[in-house]
Amino acid sequence: MAELSKYRNIGIFAHVDAGKTTTTERILKLTGKIHKTGEVHDGESTTDFMEQEAERGITIQSAATTCFWKDHRFNIIDTPGHVDFTVEVYRSLKVLDGGVGVFCGSGGVEPQSETNWRYANESEVARIIFVNKLDRMGADFLRVVDQVENVLGANPLVMTLPIGREDEFTGVVDVLNKKAFVWDDSGQPENFEVVDIPADMVELVDEYHEKLVETAVEQDDDLMMAYMEGEEPSIEDLKRCIRKGTIALDFFPTFCGSAFKNKGIQLVLDAVVDYLPSPTEVDPQDLTDEEGNPTGEKAIVSADEPLRALAFKIMDDRFGALTFIRIYSGVLNKGDTILNSFTGKTERIGRMVEMHANERTELTTAQAGDIIAVIGMKNVQTGHTLCDPKKPCTLEAMVFPAPVISIAVAPKDKGSTEKMGIAIGKMVAEDPTFVVETDEDSGETILKGMGELHLDIKVDILKRTYGVELVVGKPQVAYRETITMPVEDSYTHKKQSGGSGQFGKIDYRIRPGEPGSGFTFTSTVVGGNVPKEFFPAIEKGFKGMMDTGPLAGFPVLDVEVELYDGGFHAVDSSAIAFEIAAKGAFRQSMPKAGPQLLEPIMKVDVFTPEDHVGDVIGDLNRRRGMIGGQEPGSTGVRIKADVPLSEMFGYIGHLRTMTSGRGQFSMEFSHYAACPNSVAEAVIAAEAEKKAAKSK
Repeated sequence: MAELSKYRNIGIFAHVDAGKTTTTERILKLTGKIHKTGEVHDGESTTDFMEQEAERGITIQSAATTCFWKDHRFNIIDTPGHVDFTVEVYRSLKVLDGGVGVFCGSGGVEPQSETNWRYANESEVARIIFVNKLDRMGADFLRVVDQVENVLGANPLVMTLPIGREDEFTGVVDVLNKKAFVWDDSGQPENFEVVDIPADMVELVDEYHEKLVETAVEQDDDLMMAYMEGEEPSIEDLKRCIRKGTIALDFFPTFCGSAFKNKGIQLVLDAVVDYLPSPTEVDPQDLTDEEGNPTGEKAIVSADEPLRALAFKIMDDRFGALTFIRIYSGVLNKGDTILNSFTGKTERIGRMVEMHANERTELTTAQAGDIIAVIGMKNVQTGHTLCDPKKPCTLEAMVFPAPVISIAVAPKDKGSTEKMGIAIGKMVAEDPTFVVETDEDSGETILKGMGELHLDIKVDILKRTYGVELVVGKPQVAYRETITMPVEDSYTHKKQSGGSGQFGKIDYRIRPGEPGSGFTFTSTVVGGNVPKEFFPAIEKGFKGMMDTGPLAGFPVLDVEVELYDGGFHAVDSSAIAFEIAAKGAFRQSMPKAGPQLLEPIMKVDVFTPEDHVGDVIGDLNRRRGMIGGQEPGSTGVRIKADVPLSEMFGYIGHLRTMTSGRGQFSMEFSHYAACPNSVAEAVIAAEAEKKAAKSK
């Protein structure tokens, strides 16, 4: 069996354009996995193998690959940076033990870096930091280090310092060993020499070396005492302390370089080996019951334990459906029968492969710590647990955000309807944030997603990968409804029509719930006026109505229902009678409770050159945006704002026109807020019109 201490499961994540994929390419080149590096800007990188990725120069799907460095096996996942594909980062972090956060030397800590960093904190993933693109105009390593401290609230531990700035960036100084690594102009990663530190940097290196030693020895009381008495710790001891602090998330070793120019990557690879945890050094995953509540047991990472694995990604390619799984414990062999604890069904493992982006190597066995793909699994979806049928268990499930935007689509010709259905089925399995519904009245297919780009790419994939030409409607916002006033009311359902009748009387209070609380039902009935066995039916009746609000039929958020009294009939009362009573009660009382329309508010982050700041802020104000702050940087200004999604359609084109093509923005869902009356009236009228048109 392979030695688990030599495994490193790592992810590379960052903001769009910080150079994640280029960094991955360089790592693959250095570890001998590929011989010619492909460039993102030429659309030839190894891990960006989708047409849409090559064209747009962005990563959409996280790609998995395996390589070796200094006797250690790296399973690397290159994740997307674009906010619409955050789910890819989130689910990759769930199954990784460590990560490399890549930041752009000139852009610094950008909006998506914050989101990814937050996800990594939640998943408690140990990280090292790589500040990339130090050969670019305006690149400043120490400014980025400062931002990591102030914007992310993290503690960067500077391990290397750059030699030269921008065009004159030639190499890095290893602060721990006080050695300089200088590369020649050939662009080959192996063409470097280790020399003495440049004279003008000696003081700076000494200052950072002292900081590094002081931070490291805090991890070991004996070393700290010895250091305070003037004894210099050995490099081995320092490395051990840095490893301990990195795994405990006390600090993040921070490196610098230029992936594109092949400078500084070796030190990052050494750091992955030296400081990031092996699968056995990470807190084991919690096991949960079917409801998702922790059982108190952990999935200990060991090949001797029963099989436990998590399916974290489904991908469909020319070879069939691939299910990516991370094995936490036990051994998985070709031909084994495993249990999917979510569906309760067993499946037989046919072909197992080790992935290298979109190429693969056949495997006959895999063990705890491995990340592999299984071909041809039928009923497995993202987040399902695969385990030994004799020892069923559930690993902590993944929770995905709800979509905020939708479009109606229809195939251009009748013949494509079936083709579209099959294609969309595959795409929904691959991406849990992509939801498809059929409008029962109009028969239209509604695609829902996380943003315009997300749905754009989906339509593009349908067209190019599956050959389905679509007619696409205008994007629609996912509005919601809620109530603003408490109501106390009573409702009686009785029906007498030959044979046994139906009777159910409920007295109830409906009131607004806390934001984000969803639907809550409580009962304070005393004296058995409504028997306990009918409570679930009453709750079901109310809950079933939450999908269609009283204003325009949008789902309802944050409502509390309290049942405080009622009446029943010994013969005519039944669960169905009380369920119908609850539905009637909802219809009767919701319009009295001050219903209100809610719209999704997006957290928008705009980057603009300084001379266009006034225009951009004025434009965001016109879009009903609330400006949250401005941060000047070396190449422009970042403006943060909260803006309603309905005002942001087509914004990128508008921004480019305003800033002569130099502006960029990203946005992600923040929260739901009340619509102004004028907007609410227009939306309600439009929905009423739609319904009228359908009923004709």
